[in-house]
Amino acid sequence: MDLGLKDRVYIVTGASRGLGNAAARQLVADGAKVVVTGRDEQRVADAAAELGPDAVGVAVDNAEADAPERLIASARERFGRFDGILISVGGPPPGLVADNSDEQWRDAFESVFLGAVRLARAAAAELEPGGVIGFVLSGSVHEPIAGLTISNALRPGLAGFAKSLSDELGPRGIRVVGLLPARIDTDRVRELDALSADPVATKAANESRIPLRRYGTPDEFGRVAAFLLSPAASYLTGVMLPVDGGMRHGF
Repeated sequence: MDLGLKDRVYIVTGASRGLGNAAARQLVADGAKVVVTGRDEQRVADAAAELGPDAVGVAVDNAEADAPERLIASARERFGRFDGILISVGGPPPGLVADNSDEQWRDAFESVFLGAVRLARAAAAELEPGGVIGFVLSGSVHEPIAGLTISNALRPGLAGFAKSLSDELGPRGIRVVGLLPARIDTDRVRELDALSADPVATKAANESRIPLRRYGTPDEFGRVAAFLLSPAASYLTGVMLPVDGGMRHGF
């Protein structure tokens, strides 16, 4: 199926590795052009180089107040248009309620929550009908994940923000969508598994709770992201789509 992505231009944040990178790879493979971001300048440059001439890298922290304007300007200057954004942020520090400091909460709020809100708000002001704003959130939107207290607090709030935004932007023909990954085999998930006393046993236990009995691959996530951002999904908005191998048991 032709997703209608040829020559469309997207910003993908947090795309130097992990789920953002997987989404950017699939968008480019399907004919789109991308602005990829991340905080590490060398990693961003390497990611853009691997994607080829249809990608440009911009080193930026989502917490920076001028990040949205810089990224949208880069899309227009390099590729001449701006069709959508996928806001993918790194996971905040793990920990139980007693483990996380005020500083960690503040830093995570600035980057994970307020940074995402700023990016979405700026994109909403610039997009034309047919544009799309996507959020990479987490299965914790519906059910808290043990040991990820900060993430459990912030991501459901972003899902609520995204739903409100979809209501506001729908009359303008702009869509807002979310992806809720669970156990996708990324560096982040491997790092979380490694925090346990027996990472192999932890992974096996997690897989036993997934109906497909395995972790997802980044490529599987990337294909879903590309579809949701594409014109092929033109009648989908306000949805939070689990990408979790059936791990969520609610409807």
